[in-house]
Amino acid sequence: MRYLSRSIVAVAAVLILTPGAVYAQTSQGWFVPSQGGGGGSAKHGAAAPAHTAHRSAAMPDMGPAIPVAPAADPQAEAAAQAQASAPIPTLPTLMKESPPPAPIIGVIGVPDVLQASTAAQAVQKEIERRRAALTAEVQKEQDMWRRVQAALADPNAHYSQDDLRKRELALQQRIGNSQLAFRNSEARIQAAAQVSLGQIERTLIAVIRQVSTSRGMNLVLHRAQVALNMNEFDITAEVIKQLNQVLPSVTVPPDAAFAKVTAASMQAQQQAEQGQGGPMGQ
Repeated sequence: MRYLSRSIVAVAAVLILTPGAVYAQTSQGWFVPSQGGGGGSAKHGAAAPAHTAHRSAAMPDMGPAIPVAPAADPQAEAAAQAQASAPIPTLPTLMKESPPPAPIIGVIGVPDVLQASTAAQAVQKEIERRRAALTAEVQKEQDMWRRVQAALADPNAHYSQDDLRKRELALQQRIGNSQLAFRNSEARIQAAAQVSLGQIERTLIAVIRQVSTSRGMNLVLHRAQVALNMNEFDITAEVIKQLNQVLPSVTVPPDAAFAKVTAASMQAQQQAEQGQGGPMGQ
């Protein structure tokens, strides 16, 4: 009886459709799912089909070799220890400067502003529409995988061992290519969202400066960082009003504008942004 391992399709389905896989949040944290561990192609995640008398299985790609730790270098260790215990340089005396002005503090709830922003709402709706279309494509591709799998597992099909092996390898290759294509499509959607949200964020910073200046404030804190404040300090409502007036909507660029964006490049960019910290924070 012919048998085809179902792990090929099952693992690929998990890698593509697991919520939150691959992609990290933007600094705004609204429309892009958080990063997970769903990367990798089918050849790294799928188990090889079982051997039987009627077919031959492809050996799975075991991936890159585990890196071996470098041999100890006594001179390098000594230099590192010396650097770790190096004394602080002598600091020069600085000229005395004028003290800063007395703080006049305001507070703002940035998440509340973004939730009430008509432009941000429109961006979220458009990104959700594009992701829904991508999900439909993923489902369609998975259905094709299952049909091919069923055909290869059909006991009435007359495949030679060589032909069965070639078809099986072709399915694995198709799954790997599809995974990469779908991850890259998601990265382009994410890049479009970041451009739109970046425009909203830049405008929001300007509006915060405008509203705080009109009230004589010279220090504005995130409301979540303040344990206690009076309503008179809170400029959230006024910022929402002004932001919706000056920026009622934004255009979400088409995915084609980011043809060179890939999942790998997007992940590298996100890691760099996380290391530097977002411009707005929370």
